[in-house]
Amino acid sequence: MYAIVMTGGKQYKVEKGMNVVIEKLDEAEVGKEVVLDQVLMIADGDKATVGKPTVEGAKVTAKVVAQKRLPKILVFKKKAKTGYTKMQGHRQYVTEIEVVDIKA
Repeated sequence: MYAIVMTGGKQYKVEKGMNVVIEKLDEAEVGKEVVLDQVLMIADGDKATVGKPTVEGAKVTAKVVAQKRLPKILVFKKKAKTGYTKMQGHRQYVTEIEVVDIKA
């Protein structure tokens, strides 16, 4: 059984017991449970339920494993012949969750 959920403007395919790194959830504390209620699809074997846009009454319960930051990426801009260069770094905040239950 798996579900497709939407959080942080992105869609994720999740299964029970799976760890997923998603966009940061501000209200989530490590060790607490969060409920993802924007479920776009649920599939159980051959039976699939697709929402319009979401599946009514469906929710995914997950436990927050960690609040962390991804490795730094470097953003480098340069314009030829003018001597313009700009270096900038960025580290994205993310939340790691473990899916506990999927309810249709």
